[in-house]
Amino acid sequence: MSKIDHVKFCPRCGTGVEYLEKFGAIRPVCPNCRFIHFQDPKVAAAVLVKDGSRVLLVRRVNEPFRGMWTLPAGFVNGSEDPAEAAARECLEETGLIVRVSHVHDVIAGREHERGADFIIVYIAEVIGGEMAPADDADAVEWFEQDHLPSLAFKATKKVLL
Repeated sequence: MSKIDHVKFCPRCGTGVEYLEKFGAIRPVCPNCRFIHFQDPKVAAAVLVKDGSRVLLVRRVNEPFRGMWTLPAGFVNGSEDPAEAAARECLEETGLIVRVSHVHDVIAGREHERGADFIIVYIAEVIGGEMAPADDADAVEWFEQDHLPSLAFKATKKVLL
């Protein structure tokens, strides 16, 4: 059983699940209706917004890495286009409206229990809005790429360093 599987009851019929070898891994299986639970990955989307040699970053309010800086980012909702999620998260955290142009990178690897399994990083440009921190950011600033603050997350460091 992986650390992220916390299924105790079948989502279809409510029976307590058993953990059995299925399709190459130990998975929650319902002994009543035979439903097999497959853990879906958590996906986040981020924007890399540059202005010349400067990059847009937000300071985290929440743990992990509270007080450290990262790209505007957040989780993709079910049925949401990841590029739209990246733009939405940027607006929520920075007050800036961005136009997403293309994928910069896809980074795999969950860094902490509540984190994403995949982060899709998009290149974006500011097209409107008023810069102001909100949501789970308490500051938003432009930083020179060669004078960055303390960065949160391996994915942020991979993109910026």
